[in-house]
Amino acid sequence: MRDAQTRFAEAGAAFQAGDNARLARLAMTLRNSEYAPWVEYWRLRLKIAADSFDGVEDFLDRESGSYLAEKLRAEWLRQLGKRQDWVAFQQEYLTLAQPDQELICHALQARLDRRRDKTAFDEARLLWLDTANLPDACQPLMDRLFAEQRLSIDDVWARMRRLLEARKFGVARTLARSLPAEEAVDLRLLDLAIDKPARYLNEQSPKLVTRFERELAILAAARLTRSDLADAVKRWQAIEGQYAYADRAYVWGQIAWLGALNHDAQALTWYGLTDTACLTDEQYGWYARAALRMQDWPALTDIVERMPVRLSSQPEWIYWLARARMAQGQREEAQALLQRIAGYANFYSHLADEELGQPVTIPARAAPPTKRELDEAKANRGLRRALAVLSVDLGPETRLDAIREWSWYLRGMNDRQLLAAAEFARQQGFIDRAIAAAERTQLQHDFALRFPAPYRDKITAKTHEAALDDAWVYGLIRQESRFVTEARSVAGARGLMQLMPATASWVARKISYADYHLSKVTNPDTNMTLGINYLRMVYEALDNQPVLASTAYNAGPNRARRWRGDQTLEGAIYVETIPYNETRDYVKKVMSNATYYSILFESKPQPLKIRLGVIAPANTGEAAAIDLP
Repeated sequence: MRDAQTRFAEAGAAFQAGDNARLARLAMTLRNSEYAPWVEYWRLRLKIAADSFDGVEDFLDRESGSYLAEKLRAEWLRQLGKRQDWVAFQQEYLTLAQPDQELICHALQARLDRRRDKTAFDEARLLWLDTANLPDACQPLMDRLFAEQRLSIDDVWARMRRLLEARKFGVARTLARSLPAEEAVDLRLLDLAIDKPARYLNEQSPKLVTRFERELAILAAARLTRSDLADAVKRWQAIEGQYAYADRAYVWGQIAWLGALNHDAQALTWYGLTDTACLTDEQYGWYARAALRMQDWPALTDIVERMPVRLSSQPEWIYWLARARMAQGQREEAQALLQRIAGYANFYSHLADEELGQPVTIPARAAPPTKRELDEAKANRGLRRALAVLSVDLGPETRLDAIREWSWYLRGMNDRQLLAAAEFARQQGFIDRAIAAAERTQLQHDFALRFPAPYRDKITAKTHEAALDDAWVYGLIRQESRFVTEARSVAGARGLMQLMPATASWVARKISYADYHLSKVTNPDTNMTLGINYLRMVYEALDNQPVLASTAYNAGPNRARRWRGDQTLEGAIYVETIPYNETRDYVKKVMSNATYYSILFESKPQPLKIRLGVIAPANTGEAAAIDLP
């Protein structure tokens, strides 16, 4: 097996190098292994890139319904789209399960060219307006929208605004070049408005005659909110009288959103100057968070009740609407709302359970998989192949593909099949894949598989030495790496506790960790030692508060401290008003995980609301946090 893994790793390197001859030789030596379909998939990928489709259809027939067939068909379709071979494209596109944006654009082009289906223009226009970063393959379709006069100047500027909100400056500059001569944009002034908005407004705000001048002033005001919110407000107030209501509402929406993200007390006032109909989902969410941060329960009630249903039906807003109702003495209405989200395995469900006086519990453990069920999981070639690929270090891209392959074969499984797949993965040492399968079950559950506790003796010893709650530490490790010892993030974090190399070296020096070297950072014992000690440091620097320490572990100690504000906050309010989406979701999951681990470890959990505690205002005693990486 080890020899096959070595040859598979060599095949992966040959694919990355585009060496089809070497790949062919390695394919012969692996033809009877679990890796054979992957190596053949790589060979065919190189052929498609060279515009040859020999062998593709045979592979798709043999691997019909597999993850690799889906991936290869997508690559084939991309090449067919480049060729504009719409007959073959449409035939294959119908069997693709999950088309990406590039293939959707090709499919719309095929409809236009083959069927003269003008409804494709309507769908393309929606992509134009709603998708900030369209792939290059979509450009011919967008060019046709222009040629058919399906896009107005208003549409162009609406997209320009969307691109600039998403900081897609290069794409915005390209779009500016597509404007007709009478609407031409001076790219030098566009760059000035983007890069130096205050200077632009100083020099150009008196000039608000042409559409170009007016739009760039709007852009500059919106850009200035990110560097100097107070100055942006002052400058916009000076010129807003020269704009129509819709433009004023748009800019105030930008100002209010940035104000809410910065926890500015005036954010609610600024939101009052906009039009909720023109707010994005992100802006609307921060409208509610601005009221929540101020603990203005009547305002929060009004905002959530006016939200689009796609937002107001989310667990966080059902919970906070219930809390707002309760704060205003409307207990029956509050309890009815809480009942809607209680009983599920997530952060706000736990809080709803506790508000209703129902302790969070773990479902009765399902019967373990039978020998027959486990044998069926082991016989599933897709599951088996995904684990085989994961056993070889071929870099993050291939690892992600193997994870997707594992998930592909979990589709449509019932609870018994999922539990068997989870147990199969656990037996093979792939704890993260066991979690991925076990957490999909609907009625029969095994929370010991969902919330495993590897390295229990070592981690408990280290957490006790650091005076940390082991349930919380396990909750954090589960969220960081799902116990993959060699895990690496895009940013470069490594190991069980996802330590950045610089942080690991800093902690090693601080605790005088003998013979530390970066090569040791993924060693489980080293990673746990450094990670738990770093967590202890941020915990002690931030009032021994696990919510603050969890936030600091993900986003940095100084941000965690800065987001405290100047008033005492309930822990759940602090969490919901964390400005970074990733960090907000991370902290919720860490704290929810900790609740389950405390049940598994102690049988009687500490209530989540108590675990979240309260967040006191920032104070001078936190100066040590500034020095932490």
